[in-house]
Amino acid sequence: MLYLVGTPIGNMGDVSERAREVFGFADLVACEDTRRTGLLLSNLGIKANLFSYHEHNKAAKGPVLISKLKEGQNIVLVSDAGMPCISDPGSDLVKLCIEEDIPVTTVPGPVAAITALVLSGLDTRYYHFEGFIPVPAKERKERLEALRSYNETIIIYEAPHRLLKTIDDLCASGFSKSKAAFCRELTKKYEQVVRLEMSEAKEYFTDTPPKGEFVICLEPTSEKTSSEDQDIDIEAMARKFLDEGCSTKETAAKLAKLTGRSKKELYSYTLNLLK
Repeated sequence: MLYLVGTPIGNMGDVSERAREVFGFADLVACEDTRRTGLLLSNLGIKANLFSYHEHNKAAKGPVLISKLKEGQNIVLVSDAGMPCISDPGSDLVKLCIEEDIPVTTVPGPVAAITALVLSGLDTRYYHFEGFIPVPAKERKERLEALRSYNETIIIYEAPHRLLKTIDDLCASGFSKSKAAFCRELTKKYEQVVRLEMSEAKEYFTDTPPKGEFVICLEPTSEKTSSEDQDIDIEAMARKFLDEGCSTKETAAKLAKLTGRSKKELYSYTLNLLK
């Protein structure tokens, strides 16, 4: 059987007794980082056979795990922190198990997204989990546009070195007036939740360089995409104006007239294109 086991997102005291039990009898523990999981198990006083399974080797390692499961082995799947299958390749392994009629169960544990949501002070009845916004320009643009259509709290994961860019992109996408909660070091000694409007976040995190992984809980934008706005490729228009010799300020002003968005947002967006 495959066991999907939740692990602490920071505080080691959050390991459940059932998780300890399952780790104890597992034939194999599949994990993203064997060093990190090895440290967790060492702290629990548990010795286990570790197996590397992550985004970059899942195509090759997935069938190996399926073969071992068919042999009758009990395998535990964990992520580096939190529940497997949330922003990691665990879901691919679960699909393979379902296709092969291999039983799957879960040992629930902490989830950074839900932990941040309940701390955010934003609406918890309805929410959209986005996870990491794609880095490639085309995919990123598509997801940012999609986020404008949601009417519920949006949950985003982000690394510290990309946080300022994501703030710029969200502001340019119409979220500048949205309330946001930036959550880091969740369940740890220096847990922090910074609550402010998205337009204020750039200045705050410029003055206070971001550290650690972030969960951003974001209020939906009131600036919904109009049909006219959807037909405008903002990046293409910005580059066109810049190529024609317009200054950043002039480009932002022209884009504001075309889209109805604020000059301040579009100025930040244009500056970001020039980096």
